[in-house]
Amino acid sequence: MRAGALAPALVAEWFKLRTLRSTWWTLAAAFGANVTFGLLYGTMIRTNAADYRTEDFDPVLTGFAGVSLGQLAVVCLGVMAVAGEHTTGLVRSSLIAVPDRTAYWTAKVAVLGAVTLAVALPTAFATFFTAQTAMGGELNASLGDPGALRAVFGFALHLTLLCLVSAGVAAVLRSTIASLAVLVPLFFVIGDVLATLPGITAAGRFLPHLAGSRLMSTVPFDRIDYGPQTGLVVILTWTAAAVLAGLLALRRRDA
Repeated sequence: MRAGALAPALVAEWFKLRTLRSTWWTLAAAFGANVTFGLLYGTMIRTNAADYRTEDFDPVLTGFAGVSLGQLAVVCLGVMAVAGEHTTGLVRSSLIAVPDRTAYWTAKVAVLGAVTLAVALPTAFATFFTAQTAMGGELNASLGDPGALRAVFGFALHLTLLCLVSAGVAAVLRSTIASLAVLVPLFFVIGDVLATLPGITAAGRFLPHLAGSRLMSTVPFDRIDYGPQTGLVVILTWTAAAVLAGLLALRRRDA
């Protein structure tokens, strides 16, 4: 990467991302879905408190029940931010303006990650406080409880890293439809299927969205028998592999 190429690339990527209406619609959807589901689940738990007085009840993870919709929103954001340029041909203009492809890709990933994290973090805190308030004082958690604050930050990091995984896949496939056809089943279908197949369940627990769920939990659960630290390593590995694959695809193929 040439010295001095990154700064103007960052400015260009920030301009492109913030001028897309889809950016703010998808992030607003992630915020609204998570807060709304946090409120609904919190209210349901308060109404049926007797059913949730168990040792393995995790009020923090339960409050993040809308994370699946949040995942879908950030997956769409990552795909559209990258594949959209290839679909419309804008990537050719971008590479004329920033011929250093490493700088171009680094700037895109950095801006996309920063914007997603900037929205995911307040979403995490808003969802946590909404859900825990709705649960009432009997079963809810506070930020001072063991693992609670880590889980809130883990929620934001989880969404951010899934967005970057999606961006990397989109850079390889260069198609919005093809990218979503891979990512949606991977994050929302395959994990549940693998969990029912003897001999494959152990591998399925290392899928990125399942590893990320450990970052958001404060109570261990049987399906994923490793801790938050291992979950972080797993999802970071997926992210690094996807981002690197995207860079290699960008460098080796014509725009």
